[in-house]
Amino acid sequence: MLLGSDRILPRLPYPRTRTVLGTAAAALALGVALSACSPTFDWRTVMNNDDGYTVDFPAKPGKDQRAVQINGAPVQMAMQTAEAGNAVFAVGTVMLPDDSDATQRAALDFLRAGLARNVGAAPDAHAVQIPLAAGGHTPGLEMKVSGEAGAQHETRIVYARLVAHGRHVYQAAIIADQPLPQDQVDQFFSSFQLY
Repeated sequence: MLLGSDRILPRLPYPRTRTVLGTAAAALALGVALSACSPTFDWRTVMNNDDGYTVDFPAKPGKDQRAVQINGAPVQMAMQTAEAGNAVFAVGTVMLPDDSDATQRAALDFLRAGLARNVGAAPDAHAVQIPLAAGGHTPGLEMKVSGEAGAQHETRIVYARLVAHGRHVYQAAIIADQPLPQDQVDQFFSSFQLY
């Protein structure tokens, strides 16, 4: 009974209280679990003056370099990579020995085939326009391939844009173990611009 009142407040039945509290706890646990599973994207614009591009990465990128062979000639690929969630976002740049159409085409074919081969897929690509920082566009290739990769045969999805510009060939790619929200893919690729 409440003090100063003539009526007695009804008590909630114990089983119902337990059900309500259980449902609330389950909802809270689900919310925490979903937020823990959601990748954190902390987008930042990175200007790479050495290689002539700007792009938004979802985390602070690291730098790397690897040797590749294009048409039998060894070249270095400079890489910038960032991880967010279950995906790696990367831009690779190769400096070509010249800017001839044949050299550019060979480099683009090498990159396209290599990305597809990594997941055991056909190297399908379609034309896309890559923005230039000064305005306008230059033709490039876009591809999305998926398959199994590595010794563990893990599923990988590769989103990529490839473009030759002068003596540079660029590979902007996202490698993920499950499909990414389209807005995250669009953020990365729409921000990729060449100088």
